[in-house]
Amino acid sequence: MEQEAIDELFSLISGAKHCITLTGAGVSTLSGIRDFRGKDGLYKDMDAEKIFDVDYFFRDPSFYYSHAKDFIYNLEEKTPSVVHTTLGKLEERGYLKAVVTQNIDLLHTKGGSARVIEIHGSPQAHYCPDCQSSAAAEEAVLAGKVKERGFMEFAEAAAIVQKNELPRCGKCGGVVKPAITFFGEGLPVHALAAAEKEAAAADLMLVLGTSLTVFPAAGLPRITQRNGGKIIIVNAMETPMDASALLRFKDLGTVFEGLAFLLQ
Repeated sequence: MEQEAIDELFSLISGAKHCITLTGAGVSTLSGIRDFRGKDGLYKDMDAEKIFDVDYFFRDPSFYYSHAKDFIYNLEEKTPSVVHTTLGKLEERGYLKAVVTQNIDLLHTKGGSARVIEIHGSPQAHYCPDCQSSAAAEEAVLAGKVKERGFMEFAEAAAIVQKNELPRCGKCGGVVKPAITFFGEGLPVHALAAAEKEAAAADLMLVLGTSLTVFPAAGLPRITQRNGGKIIIVNAMETPMDASALLRFKDLGTVFEGLAFLLQ
């Protein structure tokens, strides 16, 4: 990849008035986390739809926890990639206003991003469906007050799951559920509203590591374009919006190593 193209990308980012990013599972493959639909994705050898089916969770929560043990509840072992850390530096420099992510791996926060909008929910909070609500859990995550508001934090749940046990509510003993959006559930209302507001305000959106096939997340770049903003896509696979992108790259690692060098 020519350095001139990365130089142009950096110029666009640094010159934007309101630059945001939308990220998908592809940004975390560099951290050793498998995506869903890529060539080595979870759909190849795992029934991901069953794992994240909300009705099945309520019938047998042990199925979710046993299968998620090694790709969600071992996240403490995962470290941010050059994509995560460079986005954190871009925000620190004032170039990036927000990270909107479809991911549930918490790596953007680890990478230094402060303004992270998790539109598919977050494992930061685990709540009891009998004693608490998913909406309250979402608000606790957004406020950064998971433990203070009585929800189980990710680290506590992960420690229990790694012992092959089910995390349970301290009040009623029921199995708690992560505040992740499962199939059959609506997206977090406040997070989605915040993401749409950012997309409308953006004059530049970086679309990173997502195939843009899952709605409503896939509609966010169109909101930016309708409001006069431009999009830049970096993704290994083709997307439905490639033709309308201002710039199009395939290799996230190469692009962000180049950006990291320019930020030194």
